[in-house]
Amino acid sequence: MKHQPVKAIFPGSFDPITNGHLDVIGRGVKLFDHLIVAVGQNPQKEELFTPDQRVDMIRDLVKDMPRVTVEKYNLLTVEYAKQVGADVMLRGMRNLTDVQYEFQMAMMNRSVAGVETVFVMTSEEFGFVNSTMVRDVAILGGDVSKLIPVSVYDILKKRLAEMKNK
Repeated sequence: MKHQPVKAIFPGSFDPITNGHLDVIGRGVKLFDHLIVAVGQNPQKEELFTPDQRVDMIRDLVKDMPRVTVEKYNLLTVEYAKQVGADVMLRGMRNLTDVQYEFQMAMMNRSVAGVETVFVMTSEEFGFVNSTMVRDVAILGGDVSKLIPVSVYDILKKRLAEMKNK
């Protein structure tokens, strides 16, 4: 029987991308033939970086992963998944709160669009990290250098300096 290539999307706002996100990408690339890191916009969140800036940061981080591409989108995630022909949506799980929310979303996505969801647990050291927390701590002057890639930390410091000078 011939292997049917499996395309997955890993959607998120990635504002900024964290080491936890990179952990999930690393796990996903082992599971799927093609993984699209799908950079979305969350209208309920004030963005620190533009979608284009986030795409550029992530592309730089995954440049040595040939089966990973990075794209931005601004429609319903399941519609985007159908548009790019994704078979699966990859989601990272950090804790029990994620389980409840992600389970509901997975059921809705399967019911509405027929898109399956695959969950991977993040490594223990990233179980508490999320972009919103990283962003908030950084804005208040906290050290987030161990939670995000070095290149992203450098860009984050520049962005925060720009914001202070406005």
